[in-house]
Amino acid sequence: MLPLQDVRIVSLEQYGAGPFGSLHLAELGAEIIKIEDPSAGGDVGRTVPPYTRGEDSLFFESFNRNKSSISLDMATPEGRVVFEDLVREADAVYSNLRGDVPAKLRITYDDLKHVNPAIVCCSLSGFGMTGPRVKEPGYDYILQGLAGWMSVGGEPDGPPQKTGLSMVDYSGGLVAAIALVSGIHAARRDGTGMDCDVSLYDTAISMLTYLATWHLSAGHEPRRTARSAHPSLVPFQTFPASDGWLVIGCAKEKFWQRLVTIIGREDLLEDPRFRTFTDRAEHHGELEKILDAELARATVAQWLEKMRAAAIPCAPINSIPQALADEQALARELVVATDHPVFGTVRGVASPVRVGPARATPHRAPQRGEHTESLLRDLLGYSAEHIAGIRAAGAFGTG
Repeated sequence: MLPLQDVRIVSLEQYGAGPFGSLHLAELGAEIIKIEDPSAGGDVGRTVPPYTRGEDSLFFESFNRNKSSISLDMATPEGRVVFEDLVREADAVYSNLRGDVPAKLRITYDDLKHVNPAIVCCSLSGFGMTGPRVKEPGYDYILQGLAGWMSVGGEPDGPPQKTGLSMVDYSGGLVAAIALVSGIHAARRDGTGMDCDVSLYDTAISMLTYLATWHLSAGHEPRRTARSAHPSLVPFQTFPASDGWLVIGCAKEKFWQRLVTIIGREDLLEDPRFRTFTDRAEHHGELEKILDAELARATVAQWLEKMRAAAIPCAPINSIPQALADEQALARELVVATDHPVFGTVRGVASPVRVGPARATPHRAPQRGEHTESLLRDLLGYSAEHIAGIRAAGAFGTG
């Protein structure tokens, strides 16, 4: 069995952050039942361009492998009954909605404990379920600005920049996955469920880590650094070779000592400006000019060969296509493929979470409502007549 094969999660998830978190749980075997609102066309990620076909997109496929979907209007009495029947058979209810919405939808623990006393209700929202911003929508880009991330992104003389990837969304999804697994463990141990209040804002603030500690404890004000340089470890940044760019990370003194040997500048070891991390940070600009001149004498490939032989942390600045074709990515089987009725073969990236046996065959993301009847019949035991009745009542939408 896969590690989470005995876990069932009913999920009111949409777009990126929420589905990204449950994607990894699904990879580990958890049954993720997506409840999609028919009046809204389901998960909004289904229509994210540029690669869209009807109610599906390659964006949606990226976040929803190995899940099932039920199209359900929870605003109808019949839809609410179906939802609560699913809760009765589940370990958790997971949502990524605005912080005040779970209470409005009655999907908190207090709302559902009468149905299932051990249910875990996990909310991943922009700002959490408390505080003055609880009713504000929260998106990755907004949070990167609000949490200070953009103040340390980009060149010192340029505008603030976000990270190239939606790292607040993705990190928030992973935090929610940890919360879900922890809550389910505790509920099985104690017999009592709970609420899990996870937010993108909390995640983004917590990921300030040592920059926050430096500021709060010593008054340090983090600033942007040129060429993505580390704020204190020097040299640790991007450098231009004769035909492109590479990143070199001398995170330990031994790497600095090996680097100057490789470039033929052992004299720098005796230069008082560069003897320690503190010295090199103080004279960062001077050292950068020296290293730029030396590294410009050879190609990226030539430097990488020498540095890897000396076990110096280094890498080329790959494009996304180059990164996906890297021999390490291929050796780690980080590219997976699924068959899709419209897109044909969909190739994407695998989950990095590796626990126990690997899933034998990944399944494409579900069509909206694809598993509605099978879940009601096989999981909840509904008869064909019962299903027809609630369908006629509009529980699955009116379209």
